[in-house]
Amino acid sequence: MCRTLEPVDGQRLPASHDSLARGVAAPVAGTVSALSLVGGVTFRPKDGRKVIFGRNRPLVHVCIGENDVRISRHQGTLVCGDNRWWVHNLGAQPIRIAESCLLFREEEPVPLDDGYTPLFIRGSDRREHLLEVFVTASGLSEPGPRHRHLTSPVASHDLSDTERLVLVVLGQRYLRHESTPQPWTWDATAKLLAEIQPDAGWKRRRVEELVGAVRLRLHRLGVAGLVAEEVPQPIGNMLNHNLIQELMLSGTLVPRDLFLIELGGES
Repeated sequence: MCRTLEPVDGQRLPASHDSLARGVAAPVAGTVSALSLVGGVTFRPKDGRKVIFGRNRPLVHVCIGENDVRISRHQGTLVCGDNRWWVHNLGAQPIRIAESCLLFREEEPVPLDDGYTPLFIRGSDRREHLLEVFVTASGLSEPGPRHRHLTSPVASHDLSDTERLVLVVLGQRYLRHESTPQPWTWDATAKLLAEIQPDAGWKRRRVEELVGAVRLRLHRLGVAGLVAEEVPQPIGNMLNHNLIQELMLSGTLVPRDLFLIELGGES
């Protein structure tokens, strides 16, 4: 398999790298990391430095949508300047930045905030390709030694591979940072799961029972708002909304999990 551009003065990130939504440890403030399904890179800040992303693997630092001709060969760049990293769109498709900002071809670049920012590019057949970006915070001093402090517990929840796939499909609007998202319906979730895993016997009832079991398990762990008795009428989608919010706030589900839909449920 051909490799991406050599990250001169930078480092490669393997495809197996954890989601950038969980943070990046970098010794230099302003360091940028960019990650797609097939890997990524990390660069320290330097005026004029560019990180190229797009479909043409040999000529970009981060390959995205390699088999999708709706994605441009050189879709865009992250450029360092004025002590910031800026997103430039050079491709035919707009880039959706986080919740609602659409950056079109050759518009003025958009500055990236410190921390995590997901970039989405719509491809063929309703696919959306994700580029995760993380900029290490500037102007923040390191905390002092905490040798005697207790280790903070991990807040995420355990999910089986099947549960994760179902919840990613159910909550994909949230993972894509759409405005005022709602969970997918039971029928729509079961239909897409059946397309992803045609031999797995996905039906509406099975989806309802699996999601209901996850809600009950988390309720027993003390998570509020996951059972009917704790939610005012009319309930509507509130139980699933609360579940997806909890899974995202705890870092259990992250935008990178959307790749499960594209990969057919294989992690």
